[in-house]
Amino acid sequence: MILNDVHRGIRRNKKRKRIGRGPGSGPGKTSGRGHKGQGSRSGSSVHPTFQGGSMPLVRRVPKRGFNNRWAKIVAVVNVGQINAAFSEGEEITLESLAAKNLAKGRFEILKVLGEGELTKKLTISGHRFSKTAVEKIEKSGGSVVVLPGKTTVAQKKREKKKKKLQAAKS
Repeated sequence: MILNDVHRGIRRNKKRKRIGRGPGSGPGKTSGRGHKGQGSRSGSSVHPTFQGGSMPLVRRVPKRGFNNRWAKIVAVVNVGQINAAFSEGEEITLESLAAKNLAKGRFEILKVLGEGELTKKLTISGHRFSKTAVEKIEKSGGSVVVLPGKTTVAQKKREKKKKKLQAAKS
């Protein structure tokens, strides 16, 4: 290896390929498009999944099941986990659960399930509660706070309509 030869031919900015500048330039005349065929004409474009007329891989691969893109993301926390992480008389909110790493990531609804034992008196707030969770929380002397979910546009319209009807009646 010759040290002064290490960086020879390496450029910071590569020069662009000058297409269609005559036969002497290399990619002149047909400009790298060949002679005839689909890609040689101007304005030709091929779909990215096109495989020369054969059945594309995208369509050959079997598709199973259904993935609901509008489904709400539900975070699940068990009563036993809450019992282990929090001390007596604490108020448990979404923020406190996230701080203790019990409700991880992004979610729209928090559901509290009744797995495990609850020995402490706690005030737990969440969007949904299982029957066993409510029983265990109330049995230990705690209380349940049900948080309202996001109101949809349809719900807002219904409420607005009800208010109009009530105003018209009175």
